[in-house]
Amino acid sequence: MTQELTSQWLAEIKALKQQIAELQAEHDAGWQSAEKWRKLYNTEAEQRRTDAQMAQQTIASLKAQIQQMQGIEAAQLDDPTATTAIQQEVEQLESVEELKARLIAVTKERDRLLQALKTEQDNHSQTRKSLTTALGDAIDGLTKERGSQ
Repeated sequence: MTQELTSQWLAEIKALKQQIAELQAEHDAGWQSAEKWRKLYNTEAEQRRTDAQMAQQTIASLKAQIQQMQGIEAAQLDDPTATTAIQQEVEQLESVEELKARLIAVTKERDRLLQALKTEQDNHSQTRKSLTTALGDAIDGLTKERGSQ
């Protein structure tokens, strides 16, 4: 009877060890799953923060552009001489066709002036580069001359 009791206890211990192993495996799997979800959550949260920050920067940039445009419009509206001259010129136009033709001419002139400004800016940049190079060469030459004396 003692041997039978011992066998039962050993079988019970073996079954309990098996349950403990299974529970430990389930615990580990649950922990790994929770860690995976935690990482996904953190990645998503970081992306949301980045998106929100970019949106705030875009909003700030657009607000600055709007304020700049409003400032330009306000400056143009504050010049009564220019406004009066433009009003007089428009009043002299007698038909919609003349207005359209004048608008086309003004648009072409604006485009030409924008192109001239871009060309001037490019020329200025090239001149600055050339002068910087020439100045650097002159300094190098002067340094070599002083070093050889």
